[in-house]
Amino acid sequence: MSRIGRLPIDIPAGVTVSVDGQDVTVTGPKGELALSVAKPIEVKVEENQVLVSRPDDERESRSLHGLTRTLINNNIIGVTQGYTKGLEVVGTGYRVAQKGTAVEFALGFSHPVLVEAPAGITLTVEGNNKLTVSGISKQAVGEAAANIRKIRKPEPYKGKGVRYAGEVVRRKAGKSGK
Repeated sequence: MSRIGRLPIDIPAGVTVSVDGQDVTVTGPKGELALSVAKPIEVKVEENQVLVSRPDDERESRSLHGLTRTLINNNIIGVTQGYTKGLEVVGTGYRVAQKGTAVEFALGFSHPVLVEAPAGITLTVEGNNKLTVSGISKQAVGEAAANIRKIRKPEPYKGKGVRYAGEVVRRKAGKSGK
């Protein structure tokens, strides 16, 4: 039996979870998230708790059991607290600036790079080298942060580029002169 899948999810005050067949909708103070559950998995709401169960011990059912429970839990956390991901811009002359809802990066290219915030995501700039990506969907926040990091990944010689907050970049020695 899945150790994670069988754990009940407590529903906090101010959050409603509605199940309609295979569709689970979580509504809270920060917004609403929907999830479509894969076929063999069943979701029930009983006494302020969400219970996820599987009908059999088939390989597919076992693999989806814990995943479904975690996705529902992530949605509940998202509509109550939200998710944030920090990014740092490292390098001489590299900086980030807020332009309305968009963010403008100077990353050593011949032109500034303008990044629009996806739907449901807010981009906030702190100083000229820190950026925070926040929203209610854990998947959307992670994807937006990864797409921004992809513009200029940290390189291994000087460590210049866009990195996650707290990310450790492995450094290489470079040329050894005589």
